Amino acid sequence: MFPQRINLILYSTLAVIICYIDRVNISVAIIPMQDQFGWSDSQVGFIFSSFYIGYMLTMALGGYLSDKFGGKLVLGFGVVLWSIFTILTPLAAHNGFFALFFMRILVGLGEGVTFPAWQSLYARWIPFKERTRAIAFTNSGISIGTIIGYIGTQMIIIAMGWEWAFYIFGIVGLIWFVFWYRDVSSFPSGHKRISSEELDYILKNAPSSEPIKKIPIKDLLLNKPFLAIVAATFSNNWSLFVFLSFLPKFIDNELGIDLESRAFVMLIIIPSIISVLALNVGGYLADRMIKSGIRVIKVRKIVNSIGFFGSAVCLFMVPLFESIFIIILLICITNLFSGAAAGGFGVNHADIGPNSTGTLVGVASTFGMIAGVIGNAVSGLILEITNSWTLIFHIAASLIVVGGLIYLLFASDQKQFD
Repeated sequence: MFPQRINLILYSTLAVIICYIDRVNISVAIIPMQDQFGWSDSQVGFIFSSFYIGYMLTMALGGYLSDKFGGKLVLGFGVVLWSIFTILTPLAAHNGFFALFFMRILVGLGEGVTFPAWQSLYARWIPFKERTRAIAFTNSGISIGTIIGYIGTQMIIIAMGWEWAFYIFGIVGLIWFVFWYRDVSSFPSGHKRISSEELDYILKNAPSSEPIKKIPIKDLLLNKPFLAIVAATFSNNWSLFVFLSFLPKFIDNELGIDLESRAFVMLIIIPSIISVLALNVGGYLADRMIKSGIRVIKVRKIVNSIGFFGSAVCLFMVPLFESIFIIILLICITNLFSGAAAGGFGVNHADIGPNSTGTLVGVASTFGMIAGVIGNAVSGLILEITNSWTLIFHIAASLIVVGGLIYLLFASDQKQFD
């Protein structure tokens, strides 16, 4: 019988793919939208930021509800909500800047529950020795969704117009929900088709089999290992979300490669494929290191430091070159380093709070989303005032170094919360 935990991983990864398709499609669509509606670069930056305003408002709530009641309904209805708002995005855009700004907040509200919900599910479904690989595989949905979102949106714009990128991708999310609702359960013991052997194996080896116990917010905000995860999340998210939003614009405006060209497609696809491969290899290697007897926290810090400091060097160097080949090579190496960090801060939540994983992911990611809000707004203003891509890259690189150092100094693998 096909293991139901693998089924859960595949469905959750599809949710992440759809999540990122609906997040980045506007990064490509904004090019013809900006021409059509006459928005400034700073307005574009605020449109990108608005998504993260909504996103951070529901992350902690989504994590808590997932830990308390189960992640199936939380993630399922999150996908339904953001899919509906994605479909309504063209209507909002045609009604002006502020209508689109508000609609992107609503899309963010729906997407905010995604990562806390599936992390909460994994804490109850995925045995500890499989967890890093499972999380890395699901996180590779970020790059897969980015590829599909960028390239799919480009193809749809050329064939049908930018509005259809929102209609088509929004409908995909609604179709996903039908199968998710039918085939998934929040807890292994509640699944109708799970085998007794798999259930017994999961209950003995998963990090958590219990609902959440309440964690005072003061305990979270004074806990150094948790704050180390927060710092790493913030610095990682700054570069991730800024470049998810602005990469197509960088390729189009700075590198001079037209949206409709084949070169545009290749510049999007190649780094993203590297990211998918690197994340899965990084997750596998981290699990192997732990199985070989290396202390969990040592693995977390080693792979996180390689990923963060290596990425920072590459990002710092990108604007120093004019060769398109070297720039793309550096972006690919950046993604290679990021993949090495698959066993780092992003899977540390279940180490320090196995029964509270969704809540910890939600709260940490809420702070991380501030990076998305500020980073996109600041980047848009930098482009409008100084037209300096160099400053955008160097700010991102500097923050990654700071976040990496804080995590290296204060991270832990010891249980901090029940």
